[in-house]
Amino acid sequence: MNSKYNVLKFIYNKFEKKEDLVSIEEPLEISLKFKKDKEWITENLSITMRTPGNDEDLVRGFLFNEQIVQSIADIDTIESYGERVGQYNIQNKILAKLNNSKNVNISKLKRDFLTNSSCGVCGKTSLDALEIIKTDKTNSSEPKITKEVIIASSNTLKTNQSEFSKTGGIHASGLLNIKGKLINLREDVGRHNALDKLIGSALINDQIEPKNQFITCSGRLNFELVQKVLMANIGIMIGVGAPTSLAIDLANKFDMTLIGFVKKDSFNIYTNNKKVVVD
Repeated sequence: MNSKYNVLKFIYNKFEKKEDLVSIEEPLEISLKFKKDKEWITENLSITMRTPGNDEDLVRGFLFNEQIVQSIADIDTIESYGERVGQYNIQNKILAKLNNSKNVNISKLKRDFLTNSSCGVCGKTSLDALEIIKTDKTNSSEPKITKEVIIASSNTLKTNQSEFSKTGGIHASGLLNIKGKLINLREDVGRHNALDKLIGSALINDQIEPKNQFITCSGRLNFELVQKVLMANIGIMIGVGAPTSLAIDLANKFDMTLIGFVKKDSFNIYTNNKKVVVD
């Protein structure tokens, strides 16, 4: 499932307006219905970000892989419900009903999975939920960054990774200043973990200066990664891969400049090109 977004593409040393297909990202609230002491109980289990489609398979695999159910046969039904929301008019809630609850470890569920959905991620929209904790936008026109620094940033990230050259299977996030100098870098097999490590390290070392910095990440950019960068008040985010639809929508809402598909001679600006020097 994808959608078209207008982008400003830099290629062959010039900028062009283009349409780009972007993978859709939306939240999915997973709830579980099971019997306890002859009484039916419904609990919110988890909220995850996903590309809409095959939601039943996602839930089925999640329940089995996490051993919430011992067998797929323990699942009676999986049904989407609730109002259709957002620009894609889809249901973002799903309920799995179990026909065999005797093997469900309720204490494990409450300890590891059961989530309070009062943040409204699925009751309203993910963007509304974020506004509860993040209300101020980033600077809409500063700092400025050149196309040369943008193109060089992905290579700077790669050449300074200590583990990538050894394994080829690890992600990195880097904090750079607008001249392209690397300030801090952290690695992890998980993209989210790498970014959490970077921001945690930069905060404790008092390295965050939003007016003079940007963050570059390996891989694609999704809602959660953009959210983390916004919480550090960094207004420019660059990714080697593509952003998702919700990442673009979120970045646009907070005036972040979001750049993806960075290669040796090209990149796409998905939101707010005011911070990019285009001359």
